[in-house]
Amino acid sequence: MALAIVLIVLALGSVLFHFLSPWYFTPLASNWGTIDQTISITFWVTGTVFVAVSGFVALAIWRYRHNPESRAAYEPENKKLEWRLLIVTTLGVAAMLAPGLFVWAKFVDVPADAAVVEVVAQQWNWMYRMPGKDGRLGRVDARFVTPENPFGMSPDDPNGRDDVLVTSPELHLPMNAPVKLLLRSKDVLHNFSVAQIRVKMDLVPGLVTYVWFTPTRAGNFDLLCEELCGVGHFAMRGRIVVEDPAPFQAWLDHQPTFAQVSARAKGDAVAGKASFAVCAGCHGMQGEGNFALRAPRLAGQGAWYLERQLHQFKQGTRGADERDAAGRQMAPMAATLPDDAAIANVAAYIATLPDTPVAPTIRGDVDRGRARYATCAACHGADGRGLASTNAPRLQGMSDWYLGTQLQNFRDGVRGAHAQDMHGAQMALMAKMLSDDGAIGDILAYINTR
Repeated sequence: MALAIVLIVLALGSVLFHFLSPWYFTPLASNWGTIDQTISITFWVTGTVFVAVSGFVALAIWRYRHNPESRAAYEPENKKLEWRLLIVTTLGVAAMLAPGLFVWAKFVDVPADAAVVEVVAQQWNWMYRMPGKDGRLGRVDARFVTPENPFGMSPDDPNGRDDVLVTSPELHLPMNAPVKLLLRSKDVLHNFSVAQIRVKMDLVPGLVTYVWFTPTRAGNFDLLCEELCGVGHFAMRGRIVVEDPAPFQAWLDHQPTFAQVSARAKGDAVAGKASFAVCAGCHGMQGEGNFALRAPRLAGQGAWYLERQLHQFKQGTRGADERDAAGRQMAPMAATLPDDAAIANVAAYIATLPDTPVAPTIRGDVDRGRARYATCAACHGADGRGLASTNAPRLQGMSDWYLGTQLQNFRDGVRGAHAQDMHGAQMALMAKMLSDDGAIGDILAYINTR
């Protein structure tokens, strides 16, 4: 009797939890309300079956409880009962599957006027490509992929010259306009998922899959990879910004085309030398860094990373937190570089400086650091020399005291908290795995051995 009561209480409690729970779907922000309706139908069908089966089991336990005066009857089959179960099960399965088939038919039927956007995924980053004025996307091929051409754009395809390239994980879309997303992966299996928009689709290497939707509510929505794609899977996040057509067009006009990216002149080291004179006051004439001035070593660092950080200092993405004293000093210095060309020139000059590692200043347990660094190596490389493809700068041979400070800043929310610093936000999630300064010291001690 007690067991039967427990089963009834569990069944009723589950139903009450479903209806009274504060955890449910995020508010809908697209045209796919039919997906919610389909899920609700599934909940009703499975919930009814769950309550019915729980009630039957409880009834059977109570009715057929042990009685020394009763004798069990053998009944190998009951055709009437089997037909009832078959009919009820068929109706239940049909009730769950039929609505889904209708929704899927709409899900794969893209409106003729839908804009096209390509979504490119790689460990652990999102990028986007849009057709230019010709309305056609250019050809891409894996053999063309380089740090300078991350999309793999074909240089010989005229249709791709005006393609708009967005290397940031943030994509803007106009409200109330249907859009078709072409999904492509450069490495492993990923998944494109935006909860509020109710879309979810795998990105399969070697294939181009797609989804479509119409954004119906302005706002910022998290883009997640919901397919386990490696150690940085949990940090593979992007953002979908839905806004009115006017601000969307303003954002789009600021994004470069493939032709513009290809035409960018490489940094001029000679011109950059003059600009570096300001930097040398803190970072040293050879870019060797200065511990007393809290200026890290620059020589040997990737030019792409230096350019990105200088841009972030200029834009206020870095150096805005009141707790980041060194960053706040650097921000006005970066402002002395008037444009992108000046930044590229400085980075080009730094690339000519001698790559002489600085002496280690931090001690730790190398063996423990080796084990911890296995996670870092997925982005920064086994030798710690950095990988542009994963947006990870060089660590090996750089100022270990500076690396330690930045890991603390990431962990404590001093760095990586700005809404526009999405690469920093990824690193902040990784740094939270380092529970204390001892763990940071162990990792840096191991990096110093590379």
